[in-house]
This record gives sequence, C-alpha cells and structure tokens, in this order.
Amino acid sequence: MKKEQKNVTKVPQREIDVLFAEYAATRQHPLNRLIHWVCIPLILFSILGLAWSVPFPHLDFLGKYNGFLNWASFLIAFAGYYYYRLSPVLSYMMLLLVFALSLIVVQFEKWQLSGGPALWLVCTVTLVAGVAGLLIGQKIEGKKTSILSGVKFVLIGPIWLLEIFSIKIGLKRH
Repeated sequence: MKKEQKNVTKVPQREIDVLFAEYAATRQHPLNRLIHWVCIPLILFSILGLAWSVPFPHLDFLGKYNGFLNWASFLIAFAGYYYYRLSPVLSYMMLLLVFALSLIVVQFEKWQLSGGPALWLVCTVTLVAGVAGLLIGQKIEGKKTSILSGVKFVLIGPIWLLEIFSIKIGLKRH
C-alpha cells in the first residue's frame, strides 16, 4: 500500500514579506521598536531635507514653476516607484507621510530665510541624532545588522512602520 502524497503547492512569498521578515528579525526588543518609531521619521525627514537643500539648477522651461522641482523631487519619485512595486497601499501612505514631512521642510526653509539655522545644518544634526538612536537600539537588541542590510533597510524601515500602523487600524495593504 502506497502512502498517499498530498499535492502541496508552495505559495511564493512576496518580496515585501521577505523584506519585512528580515527587517523585523533584528528588531524584536520593545525599546528598540520604540526607538524606531522616533528615529525612522527623523532620518526620513533629514534625508528629505538634505536632498531639498542641495542647490538645483534654474531651468528656463519650468517658467514660474522653477523652485517647485528640486533634488528631493527625484528622491521622492524613486522611492515612490520602489514602494509602489512592493505595495501600492503602503506607497500611498508613504506619499502622504512625505507630503507632511515636505511641509515641515518648507517651514524650516522659511525659518532659514528669516535668519534661522540653515536647512542642511538642521537636517544633518537630525540625521546624526536619528542614526545614533538606531545604533543605541541595535545595542539594546544585541543583534547587529550588516552594512549592506543597513543600506537596504533605509528604504524598508519607513514602510515597515507604516505596515505596523496599517495593521493596527485594520487597513489592508494589498
């Protein structure tokens, strides 16, 4: 008598699920997760602000819209496309977050014009603080991530947090 073999088909994991599983594996400690909720938005803001503060050439064909396009625009477009490939719903949430952060960047630009600190300086200090926080979280966690994973996870961190948020509010991401 032969044993019956069940035809079990493996469902391939989506890229986003693999990335989230990798990311979450080294972020289990509750304090490290809390640090991520603070530091990831700080890092996101600072990267956006640093790209925003790099001088962009004047393009005649833009006419009155010169100034609305800057290096951050290209960063947003690249990230938006990458996130859309992973999860359309999370990419829309990310665009809303980037829009909110852009409004804050503009306020810092206005502050700079009225005599406040330079945008690039504010963003550099914020970036250093955010990265330092993540390194403290990594120390608390006790698990190191490789540098290459760190570069990949710069993009994954924000949507990982949005994924957690979307689960908490009952929003389907797919």
